[in-house]
Amino acid sequence: MTPVSARRHLSAWQETGVLLLIALVLAIAIKALLVQAFYIPSESMEPGLVRNDRILVEKPSYWFGGSPARGDVVVFKDPGGWLGPEDISTPGNPLTQLLTKIGLYPSGGHLVKRVIGVPGDVIECCDAKGRISVNGQVLDESSYARPSKHTCDNQAAGICYGPEPRVAHWKAGPVPAGMLFVMGDNRDHSADSSYHLCTDAETDCSDVPWVPESLVDGKVAAVVWPFGHAKREHRPADFEALDR
Repeated sequence: MTPVSARRHLSAWQETGVLLLIALVLAIAIKALLVQAFYIPSESMEPGLVRNDRILVEKPSYWFGGSPARGDVVVFKDPGGWLGPEDISTPGNPLTQLLTKIGLYPSGGHLVKRVIGVPGDVIECCDAKGRISVNGQVLDESSYARPSKHTCDNQAAGICYGPEPRVAHWKAGPVPAGMLFVMGDNRDHSADSSYHLCTDAETDCSDVPWVPESLVDGKVAAVVWPFGHAKREHRPADFEALDR
């Protein structure tokens, strides 16, 4: 006599449901532990990252006490007043809302900038070529950044003229413990740490230029869309000299 199996087989729709549940759990685990998708909301990181680029952010680099390094491009939550209402959008489609929550659809409401200063650093801007320095060492950012195009009629006064009048010379730091100083690569078009820096000329300023390390979600690992712009993100070599 042929033995009868004691185990009941799941129906096709039940198997599909189980597989979808497993996929959902894996997606949530991947978002929480490994990678998450975001999009670039503005031109502040040009030329390397362009508006509407889809990027993958990896998280393991900062596990076990690891901290963002100078030169890393990081995604972080708003430290307070850096984003306007127009920068925080939620997908209207219920499906995209779900995919966004589990990390499978690029989300907004975050900022993307390059780490320029870490705790203890002093950052200064700018020399005659629009370059910044960290701890007295001038950075050659020509391979990835667009330096400021503002020109100074009076370098001593520190006032420059370009797309709009702004203070040309500033100094920030030392960066407090647990904090970062971040800047967009498109220096004339980025509301970054330098934008939120109080200057000596301001008598009523409550801006804070620092970004808490605890707000960093991860490091940009790659551009994945559009395909024609897909690439891996690398830390520029000039920052490595600062590590020594």
